Amino acid sequence: MAYLGKHNFSHRQADKLGVLVTNLGTPDAPDAPALRRYLREFLSDPRVVEIPRLIWLVILHGIILRVRPKRSAEAYASVWREDGSPLLVNTRAQCQALRERLQARYGEQVVVDFAMRYGNPAISSVVDGMLDAGVRRLIVLPLYPQYSGSTTASTFDALAKDFTQRRWLPHLHFIGNYHDEPAYISALAESVRAHWEEHGRADLLLLSYHGVPRRYLDQGDPYHCQCHATTRLLAQALDLPEGSYRTTFQSRFGKAEWLKPYTDATLKSLPGEGIKSVQVVCPGFAADCLETLEEIAVENRDYFLGSGGERFEYIPALNAREAHIGALEALVVRHLDTWPQTAGDNSEREQRYHALKGKEESR
Repeated sequence: MAYLGKHNFSHRQADKLGVLVTNLGTPDAPDAPALRRYLREFLSDPRVVEIPRLIWLVILHGIILRVRPKRSAEAYASVWREDGSPLLVNTRAQCQALRERLQARYGEQVVVDFAMRYGNPAISSVVDGMLDAGVRRLIVLPLYPQYSGSTTASTFDALAKDFTQRRWLPHLHFIGNYHDEPAYISALAESVRAHWEEHGRADLLLLSYHGVPRRYLDQGDPYHCQCHATTRLLAQALDLPEGSYRTTFQSRFGKAEWLKPYTDATLKSLPGEGIKSVQVVCPGFAADCLETLEEIAVENRDYFLGSGGERFEYIPALNAREAHIGALEALVVRHLDTWPQTAGDNSEREQRYHALKGKEESR
């Protein structure tokens, strides 16, 4: 990190616009040591686990980090790719596609990069490189369509912590959510229609979102409401009749009540209701990752088929689909266009600086 007294800075450097795309994070490898490092960072975040710190740290270090890394490593190994974890690979592809679109529009004055809230590439190191490149206006886009304190706000926490160590802070636009953006809803609808065209429709379209503890909702977190708003808008875009779709929440952890209905419990119960075929889409996941490729497409598929279901299909996340990148571009452009265009260089600023240095040295 470039601390207050250290920065690769030139007074002549051209000012640039920056777009930082972020996502949750990923271990560096599908093995227990890497998972232990990743889970330690992730589960130590008070935004993620909101229980008394001393109690939680005893549980985390005394139990969870002794047991869970090996089990999680096995799950990651089942979806790991030659070029890295699915989340890393997909987020990198999204960033590259967005960079190409924005640089075609604005030229080289736009710097586009990506970082992970937990793990690598870390937010601090990526911001370091962007500021060294001359970024003075920065848009941060967390790839969480629906806002939650445990995801979106945690990303802001990491950014704010980084900024405490910097002398020259960039102008900042932080995009808190885009759950009801028309282009995002349209991209979701297009992906579902494309799946239907290839595979036909099922009895039910299940929209599964990542869960959070119920008390977050009670304490004012808007995540639950934004998930249901996304569902409502997607159902309208697809002209779905009532009863042909449902909203559920996955990935609960621990014994506390989380947002309901639960995805796994719902899938186990559907065959008993006469629903023999189901298609699952996860609108809260901008990129495919462990929670979609293993938890939904494998684990929850087994729950449904093992309970008497006959046909289960997972509709992939938007990833780097053209419509999705177009939606992200439109979102970013709306923020970028509120700022004036940056100057080509800062030669005048450099001249003043060297003139001042010359006077000081001549004394």
